[in-house]
Amino acid sequence: MKWQFASSLVAFAVAFGAWIVAGEQATFGQATQDDPRVADLVQAGELRFGLGLGVLTQAIKDPASGELRGAALELARALAARIGVRLVTIEYPRPGAVLDGLRTNAWDVSFLGVDPDRTEQVDFSHSLFHSDMTYLVAPGSPICSVADADQPGIRIAVPRGDGSDLYLSRMLKRAKLIRADSHAAAVDLLRTGGADAKASPRYVLMSELPAVPGSRVLDEGFADHPFAAVVPKGQAARLAYVNEFVEEAKASGLAKRIIVSLGLQGVRIAPPEKLIRR
Repeated sequence: MKWQFASSLVAFAVAFGAWIVAGEQATFGQATQDDPRVADLVQAGELRFGLGLGVLTQAIKDPASGELRGAALELARALAARIGVRLVTIEYPRPGAVLDGLRTNAWDVSFLGVDPDRTEQVDFSHSLFHSDMTYLVAPGSPICSVADADQPGIRIAVPRGDGSDLYLSRMLKRAKLIRADSHAAAVDLLRTGGADAKASPRYVLMSELPAVPGSRVLDEGFADHPFAAVVPKGQAARLAYVNEFVEEAKASGLAKRIIVSLGLQGVRIAPPEKLIRR
């Protein structure tokens, strides 16, 4: 009975946190329909948001109901409310695939992990969240450190084109990357013996532990992983507007409440940064 009561309290707290976040989204900032930096969005009446599925800092889709939940989705709702337009989500099977939409001008803004390889295609806003990247290893694995993972014969599963793939492509000297088409597929490789480890930000791996019974997440990380908004290259005014939104989300506590409401472990708010007015 005590366990059931405690579980009910936790469920209520999470639901209440989500309700608070939803209420804040409706009133976050003020409509800025006379701001020339977003005039094209106001004229279109919508914000097209590139949403990579599979992780909670972006969004996860319930396979039964189709319902989406995630940090990027909540931030996108708040940004659309600030501009004063409706939100249209453009979905992709994994975060890294969002960049495929640049070829057809499919979206206006997205959120992604910051990586230098992506700066040729997009410009990043100020950082909003941070997490470290590390490894999920199979039951009984001898891998106990980052150095242990970069050894001959070690196979590391990563979602294709995601931050872990980009970073480890530059870092690894001996281990082999096994690229999968989604986070779920990468976990399946680990579960079925097709890989010895899966690399991702820590908060992702913590949520995947139940999918591989007996697995563990290493205490040591191999990289810091900032998370920020992105806009297509060459949109300095749009980027300045988004930077204002990001700093407001941090200062108001909205970003923190989103993390808490989603139960994101190992995610921290980035420090405030100075705005450059445009």
